[in-house]
Amino acid sequence: MDLGDLISRDAIIASLKAKTKKQALQDLATKAAEITGLDGRVIFEALLQRERLGSTGVGRGIAIPHGRLPINRIVTVFARLDQPIDFESHDDEKVDLIFLLLAPEQAGADHLKALARISRLLREPAT
Repeated sequence: MDLGDLISRDAIIASLKAKTKKQALQDLATKAAEITGLDGRVIFEALLQRERLGSTGVGRGIAIPHGRLPINRIVTVFARLDQPIDFESHDDEKVDLIFLLLAPEQAGADHLKALARISRLLREPAT
């Protein structure tokens, strides 16, 4: 499966200008709000709540923030940052690629499968 199968063109931020993790999450939440129709603040709070459990910076300059919300389908947003930012990643590398994943509250295993698929695709050297 290709990354293009997981994300639509309108869910790509080619040049995110965020300077901090919090600002990046706010910008991603705003974009996700446009796509889902949810309040951006609700999305942002869900992302912050997940980050409190541990950073979603997975290493090699990649972060995969995610959360469950009252939506009907899995929604993804991809962003490439203009300048890498500290995301408290496990390898202490700054992040310049962010792949946001939002799943329905009742998604259960589908949420975890999508998260695992994204993680595998992003960690493959050819992607």
